[in-house]
Amino acid sequence: MTASGGIPGGVVGETFPAIFVTDADGTIVGWTPFAEELFGYRAAETLHRPSAILLPGDGMAGMRTWLRRFSGEERWSGVAEMRHRDGGKIVVHIEATRFLCSAERPGWILRPTPLAGDVARRRSSVLEALVSHFPVAMAIWDRDLRVVWLNEAAQTLRRVFPHYRVGVSLAEPLPGVDVEAARHAMRKVLADGTPMIDREARWKAPDDSEERTLSTSLFRIEGLDGRPLGVCSLALDITNSVARDQLALIREASIRIGTTLDIIKTAQELALLAVPVLADFVTVDLAEAVMADEEAAQRLQGAEPGGPVFRRAGVASIREGVPESVFAIGEPVFVPESSPFARTLASGRSHFEPVFDPPPGGWLDQDPTRAKAVRDSGMHSLIVVPLKARGDILGVTVLTRHDNPAAFTPDDVVVAEELAARAALSLDNARQYTRERAAALALQRNLLPRNLRGGDALDVASHYLPSGTRDGVGGDWFDTIPLAGGRVALVVGDVTGHGINAAATMGRLRTAVRTLSYVGLPPDEVLAHLDDLVVRLSEEDAGADGLPANATGATCVYAVYDPATRRCTMAAAGHPPPAIIHPSGEVGFVRLPSGTPIGVGFGAYQSVELELAAGSVLALYTDGLIETREADLDAGMERLGAVLGGYSLPLDRLCVAVIDAMVGERPAEDDIALLLARTRV
Repeated sequence: MTASGGIPGGVVGETFPAIFVTDADGTIVGWTPFAEELFGYRAAETLHRPSAILLPGDGMAGMRTWLRRFSGEERWSGVAEMRHRDGGKIVVHIEATRFLCSAERPGWILRPTPLAGDVARRRSSVLEALVSHFPVAMAIWDRDLRVVWLNEAAQTLRRVFPHYRVGVSLAEPLPGVDVEAARHAMRKVLADGTPMIDREARWKAPDDSEERTLSTSLFRIEGLDGRPLGVCSLALDITNSVARDQLALIREASIRIGTTLDIIKTAQELALLAVPVLADFVTVDLAEAVMADEEAAQRLQGAEPGGPVFRRAGVASIREGVPESVFAIGEPVFVPESSPFARTLASGRSHFEPVFDPPPGGWLDQDPTRAKAVRDSGMHSLIVVPLKARGDILGVTVLTRHDNPAAFTPDDVVVAEELAARAALSLDNARQYTRERAAALALQRNLLPRNLRGGDALDVASHYLPSGTRDGVGGDWFDTIPLAGGRVALVVGDVTGHGINAAATMGRLRTAVRTLSYVGLPPDEVLAHLDDLVVRLSEEDAGADGLPANATGATCVYAVYDPATRRCTMAAAGHPPPAIIHPSGEVGFVRLPSGTPIGVGFGAYQSVELELAAGSVLALYTDGLIETREADLDAGMERLGAVLGGYSLPLDRLCVAVIDAMVGERPAEDDIALLLARTRV
């Protein structure tokens, strides 16, 4: 109705004809049969009454909010919560058009469209028809987290998210479906109004028959009065998203590449990670200098005569048995000078052939074996990426596709380069660690005695097992020292720390112990002088601040056996107690007075003397033999006692058997030194 009494075009349509009219004060002055159908009020019950009767809660306050907010508007629309005659709530979308009453005061023609319910299902708006076919799963939830509307895309996800049904609430438990995280997220959005964007979650069908990854965004729906009415959820199925898989691959690289400091394992981790997400077949070839644990400071050059020398370090394929690889791990790899591999080494840049189809007479013809593998597998797309770390090129990784019909894209090159960069750093760390470990092992082995002698008093044997962890070589040592009168000194020690410094310190301490032994000092005095020596060495090495550059400490057990009296005198400095295998087979431990480790500066040690029967075996060892992350020293000593008493072997074989039994198949967590001495009859 206009000033002339007509009805504005487009206000009353065939889709949602529920209409009511109010004057400028919000009083209802017009009511249609369809409005009666929607709200349950007959015309006689609404005419000349404030429209507040249609609003929940404090209806008068809500009506005043509308009048104040839209009094100057010609048209307005929005979502509102209204009330049915029976007290039920109706969420509607309202379109309003201003008109002039007879008194020339502006009033309103209002057309409410329900967002859910029987009326909504019978009469659909054009907008709803559009979003119903929207490819993103869309749903509207009320304040009780109950679905009041959803589109077709949401209905297709019911197998993994059964709550996508009109009338179903997230508060209702369904067997096999955990929605606690989704429920918490929706309630948070309802409470503070802050949208939640791109919330990724995996959903499984209750029968585990299907799994989907959804990226969900949540937005609060507010009424015309500013109150929250519910939540709108948009869920995008990203289960098969290439971009998502590539991002996940890069994230996973930091976890799966470089788990050890082994060069071959690190190269293989790179190859396995890229298959099949990025490529069908991947190889990792490293410079021979890298594989040989030598210094590789110079850059590899593809123009050298005969081509650079590689060795295969890693390979992976989607095909069982890796039939595409013509070189086994560890074998030399032939690289033609005109090949993409050589060009990548010369330029330091990646080579990208989305369509891999080498022309006749090219570099591939120089390598018939590789050419046959390319033809047989059907390789059609190629990426070659240099493995660069700290300015050096360590090798190359090659990625190809054959079963996957899609060609590589520039985005795939970026992902491959990111993986290669992370792998190269891990490979370089492994190379440096391996080189330093080899140097420390060589130093330690040169410092340890090669030929142990027990004279006429003892049969002796020893075994040393370096740590299998990243900590590196430690400073464990052992020694036998012939003394005057046929006596023999036995010593086992363990320097704190790992690496070359620990090995060098071990050599100094071993020399000092030998010197003190030749003087003829008893065990407790040998340890006291050794403690004083280490303290003075630390003071001499102190920096300007008075603190030692490298704090040095050690544990040690020192024993002297006299065959004439069969007496053995021993003392310990913070070291595990020696074990004795008696001729009867019984095993016991010598509980020595607790002394502080070498280098503390207290120097208070006590000797203990005991008699060893003929045929007794004295076992000295370092804590790596008995201590693990899962078991303390006491538990380890109990195991050692059982192992020592369980064998009847020559000493050299007994050493190996004991360490194998204590360590098992796992890498040693710390260096292990074991010295066995049997008293002669």
